[in-house]
Amino acid sequence: MIILGIESTAHTFGIGIVKNGKVLANIKETYTTEKGGIIPMEAAKHHRNNKNEIYFEALDFAEIKEENIDAIAFSQGPGLAPCLLEGMKFTKEVAKKLKKPIVPVNHCVAHLEIGKLTGAKNPVMLYVSGANTQIIAYASGKYRIFGETLDIGAGNFIDTFARYAGIGFPGGPAIENLSKRGKKYIELPYKVKGMDIALSGILTNLKQKLESGEYSLSDLSYSMQETVFAMLVETAERALAHTGKKELLLGGGVACNTRLQEMCKIMCKERGAKFFCLENSLLVDNGAMIAFLGEVMFEKGIKVDFNEVDIKPRQRTDDVDVKWK
Repeated sequence: MIILGIESTAHTFGIGIVKNGKVLANIKETYTTEKGGIIPMEAAKHHRNNKNEIYFEALDFAEIKEENIDAIAFSQGPGLAPCLLEGMKFTKEVAKKLKKPIVPVNHCVAHLEIGKLTGAKNPVMLYVSGANTQIIAYASGKYRIFGETLDIGAGNFIDTFARYAGIGFPGGPAIENLSKRGKKYIELPYKVKGMDIALSGILTNLKQKLESGEYSLSDLSYSMQETVFAMLVETAERALAHTGKKELLLGGGVACNTRLQEMCKIMCKERGAKFFCLENSLLVDNGAMIAFLGEVMFEKGIKVDFNEVDIKPRQRTDDVDVKWK
């Protein structure tokens, strides 16, 4: 079975091709800026301009022909509506041309499901991306959210601070590089409430400190990472204790940060849990994860009628009825 996956929830347009659980191709193009953040309509235009090139590049890389595809999976939500619409339109275009069925995939669940490639069996997932920061685990027929951000996602938080500091989008990699030059820890607010975190107050505090001119950007970047990542690791550990699970899976674009990975490894070692993390190309938004979950769902007969295909910009992880387990 060969499944094509289309990812378009935010800044990335990606095409992935999966055959029997193996990734054959994972091609993507990401919208970036020299300054400022993501502009949804501009990102959607980026997707529209790049979709065909990425599609055919993926087919070439996988060394397959269009007619070999069995189904088209697409990221239905959550995400930015203009970007999701571009993905949906392209999905319908390809499905109509090839006369293939469509499988709607939840972006967040796809991040978790592709974690199976690491060997993780039943993990707690610390999912940290731009708009999403959630602690997820499977229980009683659904992927449950045991903890999450109460205001903004960790990735958006980092990008907003980077934008305020005059750094372009995405800001995460630049902030990580700056943090490695930081030498002094600056105390910041620490906002953990049970298994939830709050970031807007920390962002305001960082902006004030940057404005004062008393602190270097590298020290603030270092301090921000140490504080916020400690919050994430604390809540993830609490979820492990609460669920009794023995595996932690790290996912989402922010999971590419080597310091976050290191802190998670230390915590898991201390409590006797196993740590799992995919390679960076599968951590960031990508089409392969959509194809991977799409294949699992399609094998269980899950698909949607062509005329009922729609996007779900605000779909939550725990809204998804997990019929494939």
